[in-house]
Amino acid sequence: MTHIGEVRIMPGRLEIHSMSDEAYRFKLTDKNGNIVAVSPDFKHLGALKEGIKSLRENAATGVIVDLRDKPHPS
Repeated sequence: MTHIGEVRIMPGRLEIHSMSDEAYRFKLTDKNGNIVAVSPDFKHLGALKEGIKSLRENAATGVIVDLRDKPHPS
């Protein structure tokens, strides 16, 4: 496991699931199999793979924004 500041980087995996004949979803799990994130449904496998690509690119450079003290929209 690697630490960057307060963020721990652990090996995980991206699981592709077929929700129906026309819907796919991926789940990001940690090394223990706990679900960390679930994607929306994608109508095509190609679109799902583009979603995974986008996740990888954006998560690696994403900024952490702490919204705990911000009012929630109604």
